[in-house]
This record gives sequence, structure tokens and C-alpha cells, in this order.
Amino acid sequence: MLLALSTWQEVEARLARSKAIVVPIGSNEQHGPTGLLGTDWLCPEIIAHAAHADGDLLVGPTFAVGMAQHHLGFPGSISLRPSTMIAAIRDWTVSLAAHGFERIYWLNGHGGNVATIEAAFSEIYSEASYMGRPRGYALKLKNWWDLNGVGKLCVKLFREGHGTHATPSEIAVTQYAYPGAIKSANYAPRIAPTGPIREAADFRARYADGRMGSDPAQATPEKGGEIVAAAVAALIADLRAFEAEPSPGAGA
Repeated sequence: MLLALSTWQEVEARLARSKAIVVPIGSNEQHGPTGLLGTDWLCPEIIAHAAHADGDLLVGPTFAVGMAQHHLGFPGSISLRPSTMIAAIRDWTVSLAAHGFERIYWLNGHGGNVATIEAAFSEIYSEASYMGRPRGYALKLKNWWDLNGVGKLCVKLFREGHGTHATPSEIAVTQYAYPGAIKSANYAPRIAPTGPIREAADFRARYADGRMGSDPAQATPEKGGEIVAAAVAALIADLRAFEAEPSPGAGA
């Protein structure tokens, strides 16, 4: 069930039997010469929507812009300040919790979001704690590549040149879902350099074509399909385990 394609009555009826929701979250940023700007929000959305089709779960609208200031040297990248993102996650969460959602599962597609999402969770939990009332809900962050078995599969499919940005695994996932948007380029060097991540001008100077340690030319739609299938099964299982945890009421 997709929240955006549902009516309020349908969501209210679902809450009577399930209080869990998956929220894809990512970033809109450059991914090298062949990676789509939406890669980091498309990947969790692709996986979550496929899981919705395979299993009984509710998927919320995608949080598509994240903390990506270091990519702003490349046209098309959009970033939120950490403070802005924390406030948006807080409002998103409180809105869902007010309707009765108790398990809010954030499926992330951008490593640069992790610190900000975790800080947002701390702010949200602190708000309830300082007001002296049970929070009434639990939050979970999971990177799609950390879903059970997915990382091992990516290592198997891409034994070298996987890298940390514009990776062949994430490019393959988008190729699987959007074959009409596949791009090609001549990479030089084949495997991009690696190094630190700092501010935008430094990033552009260090990584001229936007890649970090990766060889996206290895990506294929078929490999992307394998990754999505593994991620879907793992997501459904992980969400079920999250739902089965004790109620997040007082003393939880």
C-alpha cells in the first residue's frame, strides 16, 4: 500500500491492523557521469515500492532531498542543512505518530544522511522525554545496502571498483528500474580515486567526475534486479521483526 495513492479512510483502516510505515529517504546529488541525480532517493524508493508489491506493508512518500553539501559543486545537486533536515524529519515523524503510527522505519539511500538522521532521532526522543510522557513510537534507520545479505551480494557482483560513491551497485539498481535512463561514458581512470569528504569546492577538485573509488561501468540492469530482489526479501523480514518488538510505550 502506498500512502500517496491511498485515501485517508484507507490509511485509517490500515492503522487498525498495522501501525508500521516505511519511509524511503535519500538525497538528490550528482553520481558521476552516468549516475542519475536521484540515485540516492530512487534506490530506497525502488526497493520499498517493490516490497510493497511483494508484501503487506505501507510505504510513505519519499524524503528526496538530504544532507549533500559536499556535492554542491556539481549542477543539479540539492542539499538541506543538517538543522533543516532534522526539523523536517521531526515534523514528518510527529505527523505520523499523531495518527497512531508506532513503528516508523526510515530506509536510507545516502551515507551522508546518517549522522543527521541519527541526530534527528535523538532530538525527537529527547522532546518526548523532557516533557515527561511516553514517546508512543519507535524509529529505525536502515541503509538499504546494510539489509541482510545485500552487502555480501554486492561484493560478489563487484569484486573490485565498488567504491563509496557512484557505486556500480546503486547505479545497477536504478538501471533495473529505469532502463530508459541508462547512460554511458568513458571513465578515466577506470576506478576513481578515494580520499576525504570536505566542502563542495574541495570535493569537486579531488573527484573531478564525481566518483569515489568506483567503477560504475560494471553496473547492469540484471545485476540491479538481483540486488533489488535480495533487498526486498530482507526489508520485509526486517520490518516484521521491528513490528514484533515490545510496544514503545512507557518504560520501553
